[in-house]
Amino acid sequence: MTNQAQKILGIAKAEKGYHEGRSGGHWNNDQKYSDETPGLKWSDKMAWCATFVSWCANKAGIASLYPVTASCATGVAWFKQRKRWSAYPAIGSQVFYGSGGGAHTGLVYDYDATYIYTVEGNTNADGSAEGDGVYLKKRRRKDAYVYGYGYPAFAEGIRSADPAYAGKAPQVPAEKPATKIVALNSAVKPGATHAQVAELQQLLIKAGYGPIKGAVTKFYGTETQKAVARFHDRNPAYRSGLHDPRIGPKGFVALQKQAGRR
Repeated sequence: MTNQAQKILGIAKAEKGYHEGRSGGHWNNDQKYSDETPGLKWSDKMAWCATFVSWCANKAGIASLYPVTASCATGVAWFKQRKRWSAYPAIGSQVFYGSGGGAHTGLVYDYDATYIYTVEGNTNADGSAEGDGVYLKKRRRKDAYVYGYGYPAFAEGIRSADPAYAGKAPQVPAEKPATKIVALNSAVKPGATHAQVAELQQLLIKAGYGPIKGAVTKFYGTETQKAVARFHDRNPAYRSGLHDPRIGPKGFVALQKQAGRR
């Protein structure tokens, strides 16, 4: 299941390559995010890095977890007021840049000991002052330009480099081990030749119903039938008659478990 952090980051990263409009040979800040974000239509043709984050949060259905604003400084104040501010990066956090965090902003999609990896609107590829679109960026965590991080209150918790949040990371459900139990092929019966007969013979021997003279083969012969009858004698719930020589689907599952499969 996609959690809230994954959802907003997926939406944000899908915008990579989007560019604002141009006029008179220059980028002009005319973009879709202002018009599509409730309450921010007025901000079109203005710097739109904060508006981009607000748009992503709205599209993800978690607008209440991020400040709805076109102002980076307002975004910093919003997180600090809610005591959701940190000097450490976190997945899905809103990073703020420049003096007081008022110069630029974006979303952190990953981090390591040295870098943060972000998706940012109203930026560029060459580091110039004029932003033109949405890009994925890689920045040094200890760069003086990095001011700090606002932490959304994700329902699943937040994965953060901040020691104070060590116990608040999302809990990943343990994967259920894949079962090794297999179904019985309907062709496996006395007198038949089938690849699964060899498996049946091995299971019977391992579970203590051997020996099976001549095993291991693909032929369901007399010796295999005797071993199956011994299984049924000890597990009568799985046999259809006295000394039943044919293994049934449920009996085959029970035999696998007795042989140690899970």
